[in-house]
Amino acid sequence: LNNRQLDDMRSGARVDVDVHKEDPLDFVLWKAAKPGEAHWSSPWGDGRPGWHIECSAMSTCCLGDTFDIHGGGPDLTFPHHENEIAQSEAATGKTYVNTWMHAGAVRVDQEKMSKSLGNFFTIRDVLAEHDPEVVRYLLVASHYRSAINYSVDSLVEARKSLTRLYTALDGVDTAAQMDEAASPYRDRFTQVMDDDFNTPEALAVLFELAREVNRAKSDTPEKAVGLAGELKQLAGVLGLLTQTPAAFLKGSQSQGVALSETAIQEKIAQRQAAKANKDFAQADAVRDELAALGIVLKDSREGTTWVIESP
Repeated sequence: LNNRQLDDMRSGARVDVDVHKEDPLDFVLWKAAKPGEAHWSSPWGDGRPGWHIECSAMSTCCLGDTFDIHGGGPDLTFPHHENEIAQSEAATGKTYVNTWMHAGAVRVDQEKMSKSLGNFFTIRDVLAEHDPEVVRYLLVASHYRSAINYSVDSLVEARKSLTRLYTALDGVDTAAQMDEAASPYRDRFTQVMDDDFNTPEALAVLFELAREVNRAKSDTPEKAVGLAGELKQLAGVLGLLTQTPAAFLKGSQSQGVALSETAIQEKIAQRQAAKANKDFAQADAVRDELAALGIVLKDSREGTTWVIESP
């Protein structure tokens, strides 16, 4: 699993030396209990399961002798996951795991996340303050084997990037029937996802497609419908673009917007009244007031709409 030679592993620093071993690569299946230690009785004496056998026992019990995906940190490749394979396949005679996916660590403001550093939090804590889709974007923006840096700044950038994709869909009917014919975007998206789940490259394809949607909006609106539908469909593979553009772009008070939607509409009405009275200074003052709160106004022939952007 770790592409190391057996002789190298025998002489490696991470192999424990023990007089009971017949080979340096041997590992504990049943750990004998020390005096006063909690234990179970067994044919091999009082003790408890070794660290590695616990995982084989739990996974084969819950998932069967062979299962598709086993995850974990890269530091577990050797010896833990190597030992899981050895003991499980020796016991069952079957392939233990079809695909191993070792994920990078989560860092907080460039520091390792740990309880001892006081920077530990749960996904529940994060979702109480941030849009789940923004958090998902942050996670898939890095390859699963790379470390992810969690910070307020990284979430702000994730929201800005997601806003670009939603802006491309804004004003386009994505519910229309899609053309299922071969597409270079779909082909490239599939290719990079098949290449070790390369989500950063998959996002790059989505942004290229979003630019194409924006161009088609003004030039060939009927083409924009098909492209936007494809963008939404491909993004859905990653769990993105699941909201309506209006819902995401307007955001919510949980993202730090100080005004309710009703209050924003009242401000827009005040601005329109000021423009009607040719009081453009007042109209600009209202726009600037909203912009300072991260609320951006967009004027068109149909009227004024608004979206949330980071102030």
